[in-house]
Amino acid sequence: MTTWPRVRAWLAVAVGVAARPDLWWTVLVQARRLAPTGWWRRAPFAPVPSAAYLRFRLETAYGAGGDPPPAREIVRFLEWCRAR
Repeated sequence: MTTWPRVRAWLAVAVGVAARPDLWWTVLVQARRLAPTGWWRRAPFAPVPSAAYLRFRLETAYGAGGDPPPAREIVRFLEWCRAR
């Protein structure tokens, strides 16, 4: 998948989550859990998981297509995290 469809897919996720203020705290908690230890010491100096980890998680969940998950599935996952 080229870069633009990926960007559009992740923007759809951002819009889906932005429309749900009840999930904002859950997003922050999950982002902290996924952030690698010492992320501020290594480029790109952002608390994002490694590309290899994301690729592994997406492949085990959706197969080897490489497409980002639909926004509704991310929102459902966050709802599940909040309910735990």
